[in-house]
Amino acid sequence: MQKSVRYNEGHALYLSVLARKEGSKRGFLSKKTTDNGRWAEKYFALYQNVLFYFENDQSARPSGIYLLEGCTCERAAAPKASVTGRDPPERQQHYFLVIFGHDGQKPLDLRSEEESDCNEWVESIQQASYSDIIIEREILMQKYIHLVQIMETEKTAANQLRTQLEDQDTEIERLKAEILVLNKTKEKMLPYHNNQDEEDPDIKKIKKVQSFLRGWLCRRKWKIIVQDYICSPHAESMRKRNQIVFNMVEAETEYVHQLSILVNCFLRPLRMAASSKKPPISHDDVSSIFLNSETIMFLHEIFHQGLKARIANWPTLVLADLFDILLPMLNIYQEFVRNHQYSLQVLANCKQNRDFDKLLKQYESNAACEGRMLETFLTYPMFQIPRYIITLHELLAHTPHEHVERKSLEFAKSKLEELSKMMHDEVSDTENIRKNLAIERMIVEGCDILLDTSQTFVRQGG
Repeated sequence: MQKSVRYNEGHALYLSVLARKEGSKRGFLSKKTTDNGRWAEKYFALYQNVLFYFENDQSARPSGIYLLEGCTCERAAAPKASVTGRDPPERQQHYFLVIFGHDGQKPLDLRSEEESDCNEWVESIQQASYSDIIIEREILMQKYIHLVQIMETEKTAANQLRTQLEDQDTEIERLKAEILVLNKTKEKMLPYHNNQDEEDPDIKKIKKVQSFLRGWLCRRKWKIIVQDYICSPHAESMRKRNQIVFNMVEAETEYVHQLSILVNCFLRPLRMAASSKKPPISHDDVSSIFLNSETIMFLHEIFHQGLKARIANWPTLVLADLFDILLPMLNIYQEFVRNHQYSLQVLANCKQNRDFDKLLKQYESNAACEGRMLETFLTYPMFQIPRYIITLHELLAHTPHEHVERKSLEFAKSKLEELSKMMHDEVSDTENIRKNLAIERMIVEGCDILLDTSQTFVRQGG
């Protein structure tokens, strides 16, 4: 005889009381019974990721409990009304299902009299997952750390400005003292100036011409100084450094856009497809193909926002602290690289399923993909670290040795180069698989031999 599952009934009853009082969603719903398929009206209460139902709204003890972790909720079409059905037609319009994330468990059939109430129940159950809250917490924690670092930078800048203001106050006091001395000297020289008022008009004209010439010579001297600096190697180096930063921002914008397409056009739709009744792909295969893709997108969205904030403070461009945020997250890239070849192998195996291959081609036909295949988007993160290394190399070439950022930029470049060496071999293998898959796509009826990952791309014909 199979033993029954034990659980803490007292705590479950306590949670049911909280659900009746503080539940995020409460109300009457009709539940389809499993024995005769009839609909029975029950009072439901949703508390966190646990769904309770009672015989009525006055019942103190729940009739049943559903754990919603790992479940999905979606609207369902109304079943065909039977001839002997007792429910009026207007009550058979708003149905939804709670689908449990494992085989052998029948979905929970529910219905509501109002469409708005049905939509609210579906949305509340979809947002009841604890794992989604953990992911949102990690994202918020990364943003919080980034904001704390920005605040520390602003505090340092504020202290520097405060010191400058104190120095300027001291300078103002010194200038006031000089003005007092000059005023006293001027008072002593008043008789001399009175005598000058009686000077010859020709002398006045000569002095006026001399004053004009002195002003012209001074302006000419400053013009030469400015032109010499503009043509100097230092100014040219600063212009090139700024251009490198501007190009880096444009490249980062494009990279974040490609990651967004990978997540929104492929990862999330396939994750939803894996939760359907007849999934063309399993959740494990989705995780294997898109390992860390969503986390990488969130990381680079934060990095991109930091770059745009630095551009807003131009001409002062400080980038070292941004790479300090990026470096601790390199283990995410390392896991992606190690998994990349395996992800393409899993993708090749999944393509042998006609339903999956048809669904994937439908996703790839999206206008945002611009005719590119999923393999292309999965390869983009492999080339991002080498792109950063090239950018840092160019920045260091135009950064003076005494610059405050030079040591930080050199450290970031060395760390990225270490990761790039490990990525090099992975890129070679994945490029071979990607080219084989591209050739397989060009064959009208397909070629199963090319889907074998042991096949090696030798050369391309003329």
